[in-house]
Amino acid sequence: MHKRRLQIFFMALAFALTTAVLISACGNQAKPVRVGSKDFTEEFIIGNMYALLLEDKGIPVERKLNLGGTPILQEALLSDQVDLYPEYTGTGLLTVLKLPSNTNRDQVFNTVRDEYKKQFNLAWLDPAPMNNTQALAMKKDVAAARGIKTISDMAAQASELTMIGPPEFEQREDGLPGIQKAYGNFKLKQYIAVDPGLRYEGLMNGQADVVVAFGTDGQIAANDLLVLQDDKGLFPPYQIAPVVRQQALDANPRIAEILNKLAPLLTDATMRRLNYEVDGKKREPADVAKEFLQQNELIK
Repeated sequence: MHKRRLQIFFMALAFALTTAVLISACGNQAKPVRVGSKDFTEEFIIGNMYALLLEDKGIPVERKLNLGGTPILQEALLSDQVDLYPEYTGTGLLTVLKLPSNTNRDQVFNTVRDEYKKQFNLAWLDPAPMNNTQALAMKKDVAAARGIKTISDMAAQASELTMIGPPEFEQREDGLPGIQKAYGNFKLKQYIAVDPGLRYEGLMNGQADVVVAFGTDGQIAANDLLVLQDDKGLFPPYQIAPVVRQQALDANPRIAEILNKLAPLLTDATMRRLNYEVDGKKREPADVAKEFLQQNELIK
């Protein structure tokens, strides 16, 4: 009887130890890095690039792409819903920090890096050379017929013009309110708010006269559009970079080294081409991202 009790005791002890080891192993498993993105093509492509780069180096990833506009992504970082996402330096300066515009790219980056760290405990990694600046564009024949070359020219005729762009542009400090403040308190005939992917279609089919464009949009060259000169220097540089929760960086210090290797490759010409692969050729952002990383030998 004594021997039987000992057997039961050791079996129970073995079970308890195995359970403890399993629980410990589960608890020590690396939490996935949650990669977010905004709700337009360039963000889908670069968000997928970030995810693929991390996965290739053995870091588990959870994709949370297409979440919405800047305020939603900023709040997602601060409320621990995502760990990182691609953000633009100019957007950080004007929309998040609400600081005055500045056209010096180094000063803009240094300001957002320092202020995000101080105010939010968020880290900016290396910025890419590309500049996805806000812009306004028109069909060349329409612009020529009206004698419009600059944003000042457009503002002078605004009451006769319809503009099409994303809903966020109507409220952003570097959007319509900022343009109206810098170029006179003009009133448009109409502003048509659409999904970012429908902007150029609306312009080309005559629904609007002016489109809210971004410097790396593939459709600018594809549709042979005129980008209006920002003659009052309103728009700051918009270099893209990963913004990362410091806690996520502390838990996975390799994130910075891995993602910083991508930054130098993202030039204006490269992003216009990649964006057009999705918007013009209707390819999947994840496929375009993977192909680019493989061609540049950043992933296997």
